[in-house]
Amino acid sequence: MRAARLYGPGDLRVEDIAAPGIPDAGWVKLRVDAAGICGSDLHNFRTGQWISRAPSTAGHELTGTVIALGEGVDTIAVGDRVVADSRFWCGDCAQCRAGKRHLCAALGFVGEICDGGFAEQAVLPARLLHVIDASLDERVAAMAEPLAVALHAVRRLPKTAGSVLVVGCGPIGGLAALLLSRTFAGTVLVADRNQARCARVARVTGATIVDLDREVIAAATANVPLLAAIEATGSIAAFSQLLGVLDPGGAIAMVGIFHGRLDIDPNVLVEREIALLGCHAFADELPDAVRMLGELSEPLLALVDCEIGLDDIPAAYERLLAGSSDGLKTIIRMRQPAGKDF
Repeated sequence: MRAARLYGPGDLRVEDIAAPGIPDAGWVKLRVDAAGICGSDLHNFRTGQWISRAPSTAGHELTGTVIALGEGVDTIAVGDRVVADSRFWCGDCAQCRAGKRHLCAALGFVGEICDGGFAEQAVLPARLLHVIDASLDERVAAMAEPLAVALHAVRRLPKTAGSVLVVGCGPIGGLAALLLSRTFAGTVLVADRNQARCARVARVTGATIVDLDREVIAAATANVPLLAAIEATGSIAAFSQLLGVLDPGGAIAMVGIFHGRLDIDPNVLVEREIALLGCHAFADELPDAVRMLGELSEPLLALVDCEIGLDDIPAAYERLLAGSSDGLKTIIRMRQPAGKDF
């Protein structure tokens, strides 16, 4: 079968490998239907920060159809369509026992600690799989995992009124803006230096585009204090600008993957009582995200950048790292739909 495998930083190869055999006890074999490219995939390709085994088949945002069951699996049946939880937790540490699997002491991720979804078939633990509606568009299903990440960031913010700002209109920021547009009673603001991508998010969500400037934001919010923001860029410069426009008593949910270290005066946080809230993957939001997929199908599809085949993944990495995309999510479809040219 064909698979995209990461050998080291900057070394991603699409090649023929042996298809997986009979799954072990507690595991399930899938025919992968679709997968999404995540910013963390790009970060790992660029830096090698999370390479724990090589080569490894990348891809943790995936949906597939069950084709074989390991011994003892009785929660899923052959033929079920599923999405995968990306988190590979130990189940034994204090955090896991407390139900905080995303903070597991030995946490790894699909596509790193085990082979992922950038392949025609994958084998995963049954515990990670969630059954979905058989009629759901596979492109939408592949966005369940990033939707859960965005939902976790949104829920980490304190409940506030007035306005909320999302900085970064990539996949997680854009999905957070979408969720806020459905649940937040006030004004949703978005900012991104990629104007085309920001415009797409605004068009789909109804959010208001702003620059990271106090006067611009004040005009957009009728001078209502800005007390909540989501940082989804991982940019040190963007974070510093965001800190400058947030009003005293505000909170920032930090979900971006940063390249570099923050250099801030901690007295700014103390004197203005600014809260920085780390957002790592998701907690128990994936089932809720799966339930939302049907009603969100239309806007989710409107946020898709393009659809590609397995062999196109290296070129897609180059395009996404260059920042030339005006959409949010590149979807890999393992089988070309009839009449569709990638």
